[in-house]
Amino acid sequence: MRIAFYAPMKPPDDPVVSGDRETARLILRALAEEGHEVALASRLRSWQRTPDEARYAEILEQAKAECERLLGEPPFPDVWITYHLYHKAPDLIGPTVADGLAIPYVVLEGCRAASRATGPWAREFADADRALRRADAVAALHKEDAEGLETFLQSGRLHRLSPFVDAARFDAVAARERDGDPPALVAVAMMRPGDKEASYRLLADALARLSGRPWRLILAGDGPLRDDILALFPRDRLDWRGAVPPETVADVYAEGDIFVWPAINEAFGVALLEAQAAGLPVVAGQSGGVPDIVRTGETGLVVPEGDAVAFSDALATLIDHADLRRDYGRAAAAHIRQRHDIATARRTLAGILEAAEAGHSRRRAASGVPS
Repeated sequence: MRIAFYAPMKPPDDPVVSGDRETARLILRALAEEGHEVALASRLRSWQRTPDEARYAEILEQAKAECERLLGEPPFPDVWITYHLYHKAPDLIGPTVADGLAIPYVVLEGCRAASRATGPWAREFADADRALRRADAVAALHKEDAEGLETFLQSGRLHRLSPFVDAARFDAVAARERDGDPPALVAVAMMRPGDKEASYRLLADALARLSGRPWRLILAGDGPLRDDILALFPRDRLDWRGAVPPETVADVYAEGDIFVWPAINEAFGVALLEAQAAGLPVVAGQSGGVPDIVRTGETGLVVPEGDAVAFSDALATLIDHADLRRDYGRAAAAHIRQRHDIATARRTLAGILEAAEAGHSRRRAASGVPS
């Protein structure tokens, strides 16, 4: 079928590397491998870091123009898919186009924080809610998001899609023996203000508590706070690789023994999936969907979010016990292949599309409109 794909937070061809962009690209690939013809419907970004009334008025006008273009521009899609919809990035295009073309409307990674219904984000939250209500199927990517949606959506419309990677890309890396002396710790993340900066600062705090233990740190990432973040870590233990393209990031994981990321306010973290696929045990903070993808005590250790002492203690355990980190690493690679691989995601996406088509037909029948 012909699928219109839209990512209001960041289009999949955006030049800036991020987990959000990589997930969008993987979804596009999975759909294409299922035989669908997928086209990027729009590159309009509705995302705002902070609420801005004037800017949002501009976005609304741009969205209106995009709707008019898409409703008059054949060939028309058979279904519309929007990826990552929430109050900071509402879908202002998909519902209008889906209604105009009388096609199913699907949301992948729908998020809803009811606390945003009032306050400075109220207007954007209401627009995101309208899109979620229109959706024939909504997929949550982790338990926390599912819990935020289940009381809002009508029965049968909420689905689960586990975050995924192409595990085969990391097969060769996962098979290598890891006997780092000292152990190599790896973190892969952008160096920007906000949650990423907070995670780097907590990591530095945790590592400062382990100055008497052997370790070295490999950092892959870049951004506006590069100098400030690199200065947090001891120069003689730091190996900074800069921004590493997705095509070669497996080479970074290949050099590591433990993946470390505090995951402050993290949705789930593509790097956490990739690192486990590469056979690395993980130490991570318990935020968002992290507990959904890291099995604490089996593929790594998950500690309370924002707790530098707990993070340091967990990391000390893996630094001190090479056998344990090797066991966790082997279990991590198997876990990703079994539950978070693109092959599994393809089957799940097929089921979501079938459910959306059925739900769309029922909704039209209930309103007295022939399917």
